[in-house]
Amino acid sequence: MSNPPKWGIVSTIKAPLRDIATFAAHHLDLGAHRLLIYLDDANQDAVDRLSQHPRIHIELADEAHWRRPRRPTKHQVRQTQNARHAYRHKADDLDWLAHIDVDEFLLPGNPLEDQLEALSAECTCARVRPIEALSSEGVRDMPPGQTCFKAMARDRATRNAQTGAIYPTYGAQLNGGFLSHVAGKLFIRTGLDEVDVRIHNVIIGGQQNPGQQEFEATELCHMHAPSLTDWLARFRYRLKNGSYRPDLAPTRTRESGGLTMHELFTFILEHEGEAGLHAFYDEVCRATPALRRKLQDHGLLRCHTLDLDAKLAKHFPDLAQFCF
Repeated sequence: MSNPPKWGIVSTIKAPLRDIATFAAHHLDLGAHRLLIYLDDANQDAVDRLSQHPRIHIELADEAHWRRPRRPTKHQVRQTQNARHAYRHKADDLDWLAHIDVDEFLLPGNPLEDQLEALSAECTCARVRPIEALSSEGVRDMPPGQTCFKAMARDRATRNAQTGAIYPTYGAQLNGGFLSHVAGKLFIRTGLDEVDVRIHNVIIGGQQNPGQQEFEATELCHMHAPSLTDWLARFRYRLKNGSYRPDLAPTRTRESGGLTMHELFTFILEHEGEAGLHAFYDEVCRATPALRRKLQDHGLLRCHTLDLDAKLAKHFPDLAQFCF
């Protein structure tokens, strides 16, 4: 009997120590063989505390880390360059490497090792589709510890029709009701030549995602806007440099009246101010009974108990006490 495939994660992270440790604990609990974490700021405390774990490799991605004349300005460029570095130099003991972010949590329906082993030999990459977290703030009927997520249909025509029905005010300007990416992330088979890792794709031998297969039994829980406070705290940066930045494509075609997320949020700000952002969040991101019912009717509601605090305490008991 062959050994089960070993998988790992590469992530470029700028976040508080607790968030990094929680991300690590969740994926260690799933059986990750190696976590390759590139810290995007001078977080020496995270280096000191997390690098003690035998399955975590921490790299402080400071100025000395970059071999170019200077550190890339855009964090997206730093992400992809770090992912390529990990693939080429740090993944020798892995069979598969996934490139995900600190606010993304893999949720497999059955062990990832079994799913990876079931992939055909021709498969160079496997895609995990995202689900986006809803906020339970102020929602009285949510079970304690449970997080609900919105999913989306893969067929674009079905997705557009469902989005319009579920989100009456803003649905025409949203892709599946998601605020962030709808593409998901990839597991990439290691040991291949001419590999160029991107954020949502991989170029292998000049081809994009050759032999891609779907991870049907795994979802990527994306905590993009888990609370209004968290969302507003990150909003201005995302509007200028992140997932709502001006240079991204419209969520729908221009011919059908599509706007970019930057244009949509700029319009809301100009006409309604922060109160408009609150109204947007309440319709699109809050797990109200009405929204959950609509999502359920379309087969798009996912509710999970991730037990992140318990996993943090299990894998980093001293750190968990420190973080609390």
